[in-house]
Amino acid sequence: MNIHVVVMGVAGCGKSTVAEAIRDRLGFELAEGDDFHPQANIDKMSAGIPLTDEDRWPWLRVINTWMIARDSLGQSTVVSSSALKRAYRDVLRENVPVFFVHLVGTQEMISERLAARKGHFMPPALLPSQFAILEPLQEDEPGIEISIEGSVDDMVERALEAVKEHAAKEEAALTAAVA
Repeated sequence: MNIHVVVMGVAGCGKSTVAEAIRDRLGFELAEGDDFHPQANIDKMSAGIPLTDEDRWPWLRVINTWMIARDSLGQSTVVSSSALKRAYRDVLRENVPVFFVHLVGTQEMISERLAARKGHFMPPALLPSQFAILEPLQEDEPGIEISIEGSVDDMVERALEAVKEHAAKEEAALTAAVA
């Protein structure tokens, strides 16, 4: 059984760190969501211009297509993607079951982390625009919120445990359906 995880949240919350840990510890295929952005999106963000929904739809569909392709190959995946709105998450899970790991923290804490980050095209000035459009996971969405409080190792362990619990539930449901 394949598991597909999207590690989501605003810029600077630790998506890449958690996604890499899931790859390293659980053997999932990793995709960095930012790598799927067309150059026009990167140029906009680099200039401090927030992306519009129209900028995001093609990007989200490419990520979804990547997950579907990996699923057809029998591979579990983990993707880092902001997935800030419910509508974005709905696109990501079209024709593929996705479990969302939403990394949550205060704007102040994440702003400090962004300010310390080097070599990324996302300027800290765009963080308020991300918080403004962020729609937390809803009850009918498969996923969990993970606090970024404490050490990075603590955050990673909480996320890994959540993914393992999800995988165990999915396996149990599949076993029960077959029986």
